[in-house]
Amino acid sequence: MSLVTAAPASGGASAADSNRHIAIEGVIGVGKTTLSRRLAKTMNAELVLEVVEENPFLARFYDDPEAYAFQTQMFFLLSRYRQQLEISQGQLFTQNVVADYIFAKDQIFATINLAEEELALYRSIVPLLSERLPKPDLVVYLQATTEVLLERIKRRGRSFERDISAEYLETLSEAYNHFFFHYDETPLLIVNTNEMDLVSNDSDYERLLGLIRSHSSGTQYVGR
Repeated sequence: MSLVTAAPASGGASAADSNRHIAIEGVIGVGKTTLSRRLAKTMNAELVLEVVEENPFLARFYDDPEAYAFQTQMFFLLSRYRQQLEISQGQLFTQNVVADYIFAKDQIFATINLAEEELALYRSIVPLLSERLPKPDLVVYLQATTEVLLERIKRRGRSFERDISAEYLETLSEAYNHFFFHYDETPLLIVNTNEMDLVSNDSDYERLLGLIRSHSSGTQYVGR
């Protein structure tokens, strides 16, 4: 699996006071939700977690992707939309927000999983929703190799994820990398987590936290 790389961002003003809405992104198993929890605690921020296990079609999708792709995708699309709309309304009263996804990433899964006719219908709906939603002040994209992702998925032991194949993760990772290689809607940090422990290693975490607080423009690649 190839990893996205990017040149360091050009200099800019400190973002310590401006990055109020931070989104953590990455493929299944990379650790985005765990990092989001820790970051929200550090920043005294509202934590917004993607609805995953509540999707009634997800387990059936992993067993039979072709039969359940559209139902699964539409549930995610609408639940993500409702959550993001609440963020927009809540930002009037909340100082900081940390989310473990961005609304735009829904298109990655749709492109991979939906049949041509389903994708056309999906794409006719998305613009009607996305125009009402806020964009994050900063996106942090976490990467890892397929081998590392499989190990992390196995370690957390979610029953509905037990049948995820290496091939599916590889396809998903490549799609994520392509998406974020071309992403320019917000400032972006791309973080290679293969040899980083952002949960238990305070040094790794503090380094990333400093970059989150200071990064204000462009795309920057982070790795050991």
